[in-house]
Amino acid sequence: MKAKMYLYVLMLLLGVVLAVHLAMNSQVGLTLNNPQMGNAIFWCIGAVTAVIIGLTQWEPEVFSRLKDVPLWLLTAGAIGAALVFGIAWIIPQIGAAPAFLLMIAGQVIAGMVMSHYGFLGAPVEPISITKILGALMLIGGAGLVTFSK
Repeated sequence: MKAKMYLYVLMLLLGVVLAVHLAMNSQVGLTLNNPQMGNAIFWCIGAVTAVIIGLTQWEPEVFSRLKDVPLWLLTAGAIGAALVFGIAWIIPQIGAAPAFLLMIAGQVIAGMVMSHYGFLGAPVEPISITKILGALMLIGGAGLVTFSK
């Protein structure tokens, strides 16, 4: 675990970046008075950036291996676009803290189930009473932050 500690810290920082990124997307939509167009602009910029990053590891053989990727896995791009739009649309309506806490609670629950079954290549980690209690505490905390004044 100690050897991987930097990965845990990096993941925490990525969570911070994601929160800021989504709030920025939300503000673009509010400024334009059109969250759909704000999201579209964000994804266009993201697509150009992804292509630039991808070109740094150019490997033409990738395209011939693309046929080996199940079609349903390629829907992740559309899911990501819809996800970011949904989050950017909801943040101004319920606030950043409730939006992120509820999203994190959903991720924890999904992550526990995915790890329990090894879904999508996740290392198998059985759900335990301790993990269930931790998830319930997180959901309770999300409820307190979301619904308390």
